[in-house]
Amino acid sequence: MSDPDNSAFRRNFAKLIKRAGDKVELVVRRTALELQTSMVQLSPVDTGRFRNNWNCGIGVVVQTTTETTDREGTGALGRTAEALGSWKPGQTIYLTNSLPYAKPLEYGHSSQAPSGMVRLTVTNYSLALQRALLSSKKV
Repeated sequence: MSDPDNSAFRRNFAKLIKRAGDKVELVVRRTALELQTSMVQLSPVDTGRFRNNWNCGIGVVVQTTTETTDREGTGALGRTAEALGSWKPGQTIYLTNSLPYAKPLEYGHSSQAPSGMVRLTVTNYSLALQRALLSSKKV
């Protein structure tokens, strides 16, 4: 059975990629960074440990965690930008947080993020992709 939403998404994604032309790699990297930025910014903050444990893996899910805190999330975003620099077409990009309490936080455990981070970010995926496409045209 086909998923009509998934096929519509695939068609729209294919159109956007075609519009990106030779800047498709830049668009993918910018989209991934924007998605990660959204999840980091939406993350609840107590000590900043959770924000600092967002990771980007190219072809692999990063499962390591750190005790280091970063209330602003700049460390996580810096690591993400660095990892995305090595991304090549055909590789899968994984944006993850492997702390054991990531799933409870995603599903409303914190009043700071009652609707989660990932779910809200995913709902705005098309917008992130369009912004990345527009910003790549300026390059």
